[in-house]
Amino acid sequence: MKKRFAAPVALALIPAAAMAGGVDRSGQSLAPLFENGNYAEFSLGYVSPDVSGTALGVESGDMVGSHLQVGAAYKRDINDRLSFALIFDQPFGADVDYPAGTGYVFQGATAELNSNAISGVLRYKFNDNFSVHGGIRLQTLEAEVSIPVFGNYAATGDRDQSFGYLVGVAYERPDIALRIALTYFSEVDHDIDTVETGGGLPAGLATTTSISTPQAVNLDFQTGIAKDTLLFGQIRWVEWSQFNISPSFYTGTLIGAPLVSFSDDRYTYTLGVGRSFNENWSGSVSVSYEETLGGFQSNLSPTDGRLGLTIGAKYKQGNMTLSGGVNITRVGSAQTVVSRAPFATSAFGDNTSVGVGFKVGYNF
Repeated sequence: MKKRFAAPVALALIPAAAMAGGVDRSGQSLAPLFENGNYAEFSLGYVSPDVSGTALGVESGDMVGSHLQVGAAYKRDINDRLSFALIFDQPFGADVDYPAGTGYVFQGATAELNSNAISGVLRYKFNDNFSVHGGIRLQTLEAEVSIPVFGNYAATGDRDQSFGYLVGVAYERPDIALRIALTYFSEVDHDIDTVETGGGLPAGLATTTSISTPQAVNLDFQTGIAKDTLLFGQIRWVEWSQFNISPSFYTGTLIGAPLVSFSDDRYTYTLGVGRSFNENWSGSVSVSYEETLGGFQSNLSPTDGRLGLTIGAKYKQGNMTLSGGVNITRVGSAQTVVSRAPFATSAFGDNTSVGVGFKVGYNF
């Protein structure tokens, strides 16, 4: 009897990093590389966080904006051992918008960080069990910030592009749908042309801000555990402790500390189950978790840890597949420093994030 296993719909469909540690967004999935035959896909996600806090008895209001997440991939077999994939994702990002008129210390502050990446990946299969993969990633990064409380300080960073790489290895047993894939993603170094204004500057100051998006490791796994049933998951490590954004005037003169930095690396754990109901329909459910580490977080990213639930469904007809899903995440509570003299802190808690996603795939 032919075995049939459900695809892990939930793992790659919903933006994997809805309110994840640091400014992680896409999770840098390589799932299209392991599709059978030639394949193309397009995905669209929407994440709506609700994050607010209180400092000195004043509420901040919801200070994180909603965002769209776009992804696409094209995978092709060169021969029975060699294949390649082109994968587009938006790996890192932030959208901060403290409401004006609240009386909160950072009222009216805004910040955006946007990135796009195209990865070209080759995969070589030694046999049905072992393979290696690697490639080059072209990434763009741009950022801007405005903080009225610091003398109407603002900074705008132009889009910069730079290269990184990725390498990995995989073990598979097709008869039980087993796959274990380990992938390393290098850091990508950007030198962003920046103009800073306000904060006591008599005129705009043009400088260069060096930002390195962090190195990361993904361990992805799946295996059939019963007829029509698949267990899947991921462990993702990101070296956020080495990430910071430090515009020259802001960090060197105005405040004396980075605009954004994180004190700890982050591990994200995902575990789920998928099940095929018939030849056309399958579904999955997964749980994702990040530990709450404590300490003070950035006022532009005042979250610490998360616990999320993702439910997905997939419909297959011929060569076409349509997938959809929803994610609900409980965002971890956090504290930030809002002033140093006198020392004062804020408390962010009872926050959530909701994400929805849609993907269309085609085998040819």
